[in-house]
Amino acid sequence: MSHRRVRIAVLFGLATMLWLAAAAPAVPSPSARSAKVATSVLKETAHGRAATFLVLLARQADVSAAQALPTKLAKGRFVFRTLRSFAARTQAPIKALLDRMGARYRSHWVVNLLRVTGSRAVVDALAARADVAQVLPDPWTKSTILPRQAPHLAPAQPRRTDTVEWNVDRVHAPIAWSPGYTGQGIGLGNIDTGQQWDHPALKPHYRGWSGSCVDHNYNWYDATDPTNRAPIDPYGHGTHTAGTMVGDDGGTNQIGVAPGAKWMSCRSMNSSGFGSPDTYITCFEFMIAPWNLDGQNPDPSKAPVAVSNSWYCSISSEGCSQGVLYQTVKNVRAAGIVPVVAAGNSGPTCSSIGIDGPPAQYDESYTVGATTSSNTLASFSSRGPASVPHQTLIKPDIVAPGEGVRSSWPPSTYVVASGTSMATPHIAGVIALIYSAKPSLIGNVDATEALINSTAHHINSSECSSSGSWPNNLYGYGFVDAARAVRP
Repeated sequence: MSHRRVRIAVLFGLATMLWLAAAAPAVPSPSARSAKVATSVLKETAHGRAATFLVLLARQADVSAAQALPTKLAKGRFVFRTLRSFAARTQAPIKALLDRMGARYRSHWVVNLLRVTGSRAVVDALAARADVAQVLPDPWTKSTILPRQAPHLAPAQPRRTDTVEWNVDRVHAPIAWSPGYTGQGIGLGNIDTGQQWDHPALKPHYRGWSGSCVDHNYNWYDATDPTNRAPIDPYGHGTHTAGTMVGDDGGTNQIGVAPGAKWMSCRSMNSSGFGSPDTYITCFEFMIAPWNLDGQNPDPSKAPVAVSNSWYCSISSEGCSQGVLYQTVKNVRAAGIVPVVAAGNSGPTCSSIGIDGPPAQYDESYTVGATTSSNTLASFSSRGPASVPHQTLIKPDIVAPGEGVRSSWPPSTYVVASGTSMATPHIAGVIALIYSAKPSLIGNVDATEALINSTAHHINSSECSSSGSWPNNLYGYGFVDAARAVRP
């Protein structure tokens, strides 16, 4: 990978069938076929029942050449075209099989995978193929990284007309604004429960709003229900995280780090906060190449520069394999997009980052822990080190305010909430400030993260197997500082 993280072990090798050797046998043995299929899929397709599952192919596209391309747009176009053409070519024989068997399916390209609905006969036929690596479940699982306490309405009290929320001030965003770096001209993505797009603090900053009319094409997609052709958020969580990125109602509610930036969104979780591997993968594809409301004409030129992800995909329920989302996040990064990811709320236990599910534990994720108004690590914030097969990483990478954060909430109100969910959008907002000050960094994910890390307020720690210095497994490189990051 790159120089941007400190590794405790070397040689990254995710031990999943995602990286099966090309020399797989032409006809797998019965035991090999059985090993490919998740137990839950076998149970769901027993007794003649049909089920929906994921089919992960053995071969994955190589987009490493994108790193040498000079611009984010060039990287995005290369990654999108390479991934889509590779998936179309390698999935063709599997699609032909599924058509013959009358199974329904949907193709993905950010990872070479299909979502299939079929019987045990379909499962068996797929597992018998050498070009199929795994047959995995696709259940809906509770995935939002929720605070330990329910959000509560912000107290109604007189507020000055120049009010900036404490957490926005704490990351020194107003100092970065003073020379004119507000995130202007920068687009940020949000994968979450949706948004109340016309919330007073969000509407002026929605990329689909011109000031007089709205166009949701390329700015919104609902992976949980594509018939929702305008942003919604019955759960509330996504409205809160978007507000921390960019929110400002032009009056007393200056809740966002980058009020000059524009937001766009993909809804990956339903009204109960449940998502699935399929919805997360779909949303990441939308971020690489946003499409219109009909799911057509994907366009990498409309991709955001960073994506805020305040969620995890559960492993414990067999809903998510490390391999599926690893390749997905890796390819998002290759497209020049910073994948900003919440560390999770399983603290104060050490080695708790990633225990609930990916993608916080990946080296390719820029992982965010949460601090309090006293600048200490929040008790709920997950700690490192993070582990994946054959590798141990210092995590999180960075920290930001995540306890007692006031932000937007539907319908058109404000609440105070706590969690690494609340910390994560601060970092996406800081990236927008950096790019408005230093546009030459756009698309250079490694350099962007290195800048944030080097300008952070470093905090030493010896807890959780840390060295006593930084980076460490509590604070990573430290507390983000927007003002230092935008300096020439």
